[in-house]
Amino acid sequence: MKTGTLISLALYFILMIGIGLYAWRKSTDSSEGYLLGGRQLHPAVAALSAGASDMSGWLLLGLPGALFASGLVSAWIGIGLFFGALLNWIIVAPRLREQTERLGNALTIPEFLANRFPDRALALRVTSALIVVVFFAVYTAAGLVGGGKLFETSFAALFGDIGIPDYALGLWITAGVVLAYTMVGGFLAVSLTDFVQGCIMVVALVLMPLVVMFGPGGSAGESLTQVQPGFLDLTYGLTTIGFFSAVAWGLGYFGQPHIIVRFMAVRSVKAVATARNIGMTWMFVCLLGALGVGLAGRAYAARNGIVVEDPETIFIVLADLLFHPLITGFLLAALLAAIMSTISSQLLVSSSSLTEDFYKLFLRKNASERESVNVGRICVLLVSLVAILIASDPNSEVLGLVSNAWAGFGAAFGPMILLSLTWKRMSGAGAVAGLLTGAVVVVGWIALGWGKSFMGGEGVYEIIPGFIASFIAVVVVSLMTEPAPFEEVADDPAPQPAE
Repeated sequence: MKTGTLISLALYFILMIGIGLYAWRKSTDSSEGYLLGGRQLHPAVAALSAGASDMSGWLLLGLPGALFASGLVSAWIGIGLFFGALLNWIIVAPRLREQTERLGNALTIPEFLANRFPDRALALRVTSALIVVVFFAVYTAAGLVGGGKLFETSFAALFGDIGIPDYALGLWITAGVVLAYTMVGGFLAVSLTDFVQGCIMVVALVLMPLVVMFGPGGSAGESLTQVQPGFLDLTYGLTTIGFFSAVAWGLGYFGQPHIIVRFMAVRSVKAVATARNIGMTWMFVCLLGALGVGLAGRAYAARNGIVVEDPETIFIVLADLLFHPLITGFLLAALLAAIMSTISSQLLVSSSSLTEDFYKLFLRKNASERESVNVGRICVLLVSLVAILIASDPNSEVLGLVSNAWAGFGAAFGPMILLSLTWKRMSGAGAVAGLLTGAVVVVGWIALGWGKSFMGGEGVYEIIPGFIASFIAVVVVSLMTEPAPFEEVADDPAPQPAE
């Protein structure tokens, strides 16, 4: 590892910790400040924070790796995600921002559900908080796997003689830096670092494909159809089940607590439209860049006889081969940015559920604001230790871990969140039924291996049966029971001009 690369990474780490200290001075004296930044996020910060916490390491590792290995047919995942994110901003964002503040100023998704359905408040808070903590431990582990792979691939020469495996060291360093600014600065630190990290990510994803295609030894003229038959065919080898399994990733957006909590923190309902436009533009550019890294990287490797043992490391390999050490450091910082932005968001949401929905609910109902914030910091540490344990296997795949956690949240929370915001007839019993049904179906589907092979044929992504079963459970049970006794279920927010 060259000195210039280390300098770039060191400056990046210092910047992240500096933002954490700034946020500590600004917004950590109350639970609302620590968990939601006082609901005062600028639209641009909210947009890039939602995007950066969403994309995670899969954007620079998992998606380019899938394209590198399988070709353009893997782009359907990105297409499904784009339209899912757009619908999430249109349907969920304005309603959730308005209702969470009006219905008891809820600071967490479980607390909002309890306020929306007071007849099932305890069951909803406990069940949803458990699901949040369990699936986020897996999701956080996926991010740490990305950090471990980065160190294992790029930093072996630097750390190879100190007696600690590079992968394990990568886990601890990644987790350590994230903990430093998340525990200290809370939600504002996470959101501001997400904004900076989102800017770094988009620059890197524009820069790298251009250099790979048009730089020395580039592959602009390489025929990718010669690299692999059908490599540039969007439908090559695509089955009906494969298509729906890929685009169904978009369904997961409605139930991702670490994303939709950003909607709760935007400074006003009318600012949501501005945030949506910024966020979707950023996402479109980033997804195109990720496609370019995977496809152009495959052509570059074929043209120059480079063997890439793990397709998910193609971004790292290209960063090491093609750029000046200072730029390599910047590109690796972009990868760390993608990883850390998601980890920090997930840790904070898990911490908020443990603090607000367990500690304050059962142990210390009258806990002071300072005590609640300190307990939240301890919970951040505990969840991160569990995630490190899950991620300790160096053979873990980033995309595989992300897909399991994404499906779990999407199926458990997605239908319930959508219907709770838009359907006045929904009942508390229906909410509990949907939550449990979605989670159980996803876990069962994974345990039975039906995501890989279903009835002797191609596997079906677990979010599809989980989402459908959860939606049906909410509707059927709600129609069989009394609707929520709260009379002020919000109507659709009136359209307002963007800020």
